[in-house]
Amino acid sequence: MTPATAHELLEQAFAPWVKALDLTITDISSSGATLTMPITDNLARMGGIVSGQALAAMADTAMVFASIGHLGQPHPVATTNLDTQFLRPATGDMIRCDAEIVRAGKALIFARATMTALPLNKPVATATATFYIP
Repeated sequence: MTPATAHELLEQAFAPWVKALDLTITDISSSGATLTMPITDNLARMGGIVSGQALAAMADTAMVFASIGHLGQPHPVATTNLDTQFLRPATGDMIRCDAEIVRAGKALIFARATMTALPLNKPVATATATFYIP
């Protein structure tokens, strides 16, 4: 799967509120995926800081694409848990989320993600998730 085909899947199969995050899939492979999200007024809370809900949704989506990259084709996965740690205020121009597969079995995929604020290149949040493969 290429970033372009992954982006087509994002546009066709994901909820409108996920698409409203304006995510770009810059890399996808069998070991992970990298997405970016511009920091806009629509994603900010008071003080111009990206909301935690937007960061958690980005992390979940990036780890879903990491799972799809691991599976090698579009396949539904269900988030069974998502744990997000917010490290510092997310400010700047863009957030990059690097998601990786930690372990994949027949029924479950374990993943982790790191979100980094750009251009400062500082981590703002991390997340882990487990996905069920129906």
